[in-house]
Amino acid sequence: MCARNRICGILPLILPVLAMAWIAPGYSADLPEAGSILLVARPELRDPMYGETILIAWPIEQGRHLGFILNKPTKISLAEAFPDHGPSKAVHAPLYLGGPTKVNAVFALVASHDSPGGGSMQLSPDLFLVIAADTVDHVIEFDAERARFFAGEVVWQAGELEEELKRGAWYVLDPEPDLVLPQKTERMWQQLVHRAELRENGI
Repeated sequence: MCARNRICGILPLILPVLAMAWIAPGYSADLPEAGSILLVARPELRDPMYGETILIAWPIEQGRHLGFILNKPTKISLAEAFPDHGPSKAVHAPLYLGGPTKVNAVFALVASHDSPGGGSMQLSPDLFLVIAADTVDHVIEFDAERARFFAGEVVWQAGELEEELKRGAWYVLDPEPDLVLPQKTERMWQQLVHRAELRENGI
């Protein structure tokens, strides 16, 4: 059985209560027509899912956007999540909560110049998203050291991300490789908020 179909039993452990609490309007940011961006939650965003988060996001069909939360590691490693899957037993890095949609699926972000295989999407010159279950399994077995694994994703319907930006939810930064897949995510949010505030103030 493929990796993305073995996660249902641990969902209660990784999926928090969802409630959106938006903040005062007054900000603005332009979305690029194509390509991925880094979203950094502004300190004013009070939300159990998205507060103090960093996400990578990119446009998909029909004006929608897709993305993953980058700094929500769970307390469960891939080895613990899938003890019956031989290759997963060797991966002791935590499984990350990528978002509230498709939480029964496992996705991979891989730092690579070359495609990991079928069912992959290039997000930047150095980063691929792996969606296909068999390719995720291949990455787990052969390329886990360059990857991060996520349960769930974030989907914005047409116009939703633009509206969130107008309401002041996010800073927008370029998705540099070191920011998308850093060695550690502790204090990552605080550091990027500081960087974004300096840039916004022209410093």
